[in-house]
Amino acid sequence: MSYAIFRTQPIMTTQDLAQIGSHNNREKKAYESNPDIKLGLSKNNIDLVPCNKKYLTRFHEITKDYEQEYNERQKTIRKDRRKTFSQAINKSKSVVADELLFTATNEFFKNKSLDDIKSWANTCMDFVYKDLGYKKEQILHSVIHLDEKTPHIHCVVVPLIKKYDKRANKERYTISKKQYIKSNLHLSQLQDKYYERLTKNGFDLLRGIKGNDNVHIGIKDYKKITKKLNHELNMKTERLENAITNLNNNMKSNKATLFDKDYVKIKKETFNNMNIVINESKKVMEMQPKLQQVFNEIDSYNTSYQLLDKNNKSMEKEIEYLKDRNKKLENENKNLKDYISVIFKRIKTFFRKLLLLDNEETKNIATNEIKDHYSNKHFDKHDIIDIAKGTTKEDELYDHADIPSYLRTRRNHHKNRDDDFDLSL
Repeated sequence: MSYAIFRTQPIMTTQDLAQIGSHNNREKKAYESNPDIKLGLSKNNIDLVPCNKKYLTRFHEITKDYEQEYNERQKTIRKDRRKTFSQAINKSKSVVADELLFTATNEFFKNKSLDDIKSWANTCMDFVYKDLGYKKEQILHSVIHLDEKTPHIHCVVVPLIKKYDKRANKERYTISKKQYIKSNLHLSQLQDKYYERLTKNGFDLLRGIKGNDNVHIGIKDYKKITKKLNHELNMKTERLENAITNLNNNMKSNKATLFDKDYVKIKKETFNNMNIVINESKKVMEMQPKLQQVFNEIDSYNTSYQLLDKNNKSMEKEIEYLKDRNKKLENENKNLKDYISVIFKRIKTFFRKLLLLDNEETKNIATNEIKDHYSNKHFDKHDIIDIAKGTTKEDELYDHADIPSYLRTRRNHHKNRDDDFDLSL
């Protein structure tokens, strides 16, 4: 039996997206010497949702309304704080796109005709539309690769949605994979649906181990699982062997008395040993399906990891370059962070001192600046509390940052004479 495989690979930056586009469209000369990819067969690759452009061009077409909305919003922000659309999405913690991988263990594709493979691929795309909930306009590219050992589908989606923004009190565009795959548990449920959709359409496949819903179980975890199972199996086998030895010894010393052709008299001890052998045999036999499941699951994960590994190899040089560059920047970055932390504390102290002055105009200017910093996420709620607590502007700033009333103080509106106006950096 073969296993149905569905994996996801988050794409965090537009640079990564461009690299994946080069791989999926076979645009790199490196593939000419790649033994895993037979470029002579690449002409047989099938576009399920075509992308006849560069991935970045298609990405900007899909997100044009989002980009336009973002650029309009930037017009209300000070020029020195503005970011381009590309800068914003690349520095975001969210994905810019998601790559869905569909395949099966190699045995499934043996003796499959091209029409059979297309039928399987169309069922996979039905899952993308009907179970995951993506619309066709969100699909950047979907292609069946037939130029490698195992046929597989790369489906690149842009999870662009409109989501209610509480601060703006209206809907705004954003890119959010979590709207489609909320958690590992949800992914496991989706894998169930994927398996059900395939089997209902006549594809003879198995789902992976139901209990192992950690999407990418590491090699170390598998080693722990197999080590534990092997230990358990060895113990049970040893107990079975001991029981069989005891039974044989008792049988040799036992003289059976024949009552008639249907009944034999044996010692109670021999009878008990027989029961022990039967029970221990059952325990060993119960282990077999569990072991087989783990071995099959490892095989299915290995297949999908191999495919992802091939994709990743196309980016190895870029990754190595970035690793070297990051190492050189690590020390500088640490020193810079420490320096920024000191400056940040001084800035908060500076604003607090301004709010403690007697000059109302100065306090109003400072309050507006503090609000501006909070709106641009330079300050958080804790920073607002540190700056405003006990000052005459506490209520105004707490209201702006939506800080709960129980955190507010009863203030003595006298200037704090103990604060030292030292702004040295």
